[in-house]
Amino acid sequence: MAGESSGTPQLVAVLMGGPSAEREVSLSSGRECAQALRQAGYDVIEVDAGPDLSEVLTKMNPDTVFNALHGRWGEDGCVQGLLEWLKLPYTHSGVLASAMAMDKTRAKAAFRAAGLPVVESLLAGRDAVRRAHVMQAPYVVKPNNEGSSVGVYIVHENANTPPQLSDEMPDVVMVETYAPGRELTCTVMGERAFCVTEIITEGWYDYAAKYNEGGSRHVCPADVPEDIVAICQDYARRAHDALGCRGLSRTDFRWNEALGPDGVILLETNTQPGMTPTSLAPEQAQQAGISFPDLCRWMVEDASCDR
Repeated sequence: MAGESSGTPQLVAVLMGGPSAEREVSLSSGRECAQALRQAGYDVIEVDAGPDLSEVLTKMNPDTVFNALHGRWGEDGCVQGLLEWLKLPYTHSGVLASAMAMDKTRAKAAFRAAGLPVVESLLAGRDAVRRAHVMQAPYVVKPNNEGSSVGVYIVHENANTPPQLSDEMPDVVMVETYAPGRELTCTVMGERAFCVTEIITEGWYDYAAKYNEGGSRHVCPADVPEDIVAICQDYARRAHDALGCRGLSRTDFRWNEALGPDGVILLETNTQPGMTPTSLAPEQAQQAGISFPDLCRWMVEDASCDR
């Protein structure tokens, strides 16, 4: 890298925090990544991203931006567009892929076009979902453009009444058929798919299960047949390509064992997987022999502002 070849450590700005519902997760991810990058030999400045981000980065003039933001604004193409305008290389996916992945309806359309299996879904008004079942139960209600299982409601088959969604839910939500089965996930680094992890929880793999200690258990690698591993890896790579992702992404699945290979359903792709102590992507990289500092170093080396 240019900074390293001249004997001067490259300056990396780690973006974290931000205004989204996933602020606390982002702060945790950012601190972990900043520490790892320092171990890898970079000069690092931690930036709690706010409305003055353009001014802050212009004054700082970093060589690379490590985007550890999560959720809307930091993960949906907005910050990516700002970094493109400033001509600053940044990690993870570009503007279009980030925007498509965050919009679950558009992402599903891209997956269907690529021949990937997804469940049926529709968009409905929050008040309409409160009044009556808009789809035959069981189904799931979630924001169309949030991540980390923020605001997820499961409506079970025997539910007599529709879900009473919180006022914090957006005016329009996604309603999708519930996919039963085991929770599996696979990370893609560039063109390489890592092992498959099974996520075991008591109930739904929601925000608390993802980020609270003891909220879930990861089996890495998953104890599943080799053909299921191969299918998940293939689907994860194809989902990565269908959205036009670069850098790191992670795709989540449900697998209904009773249906064998036909029981693998793609849920969604995360273009900026969590990088906290309980996160899946670093765990899968470690399983592949890639330490956390080396993973972060690879992401900085892969950074771009024009692809």
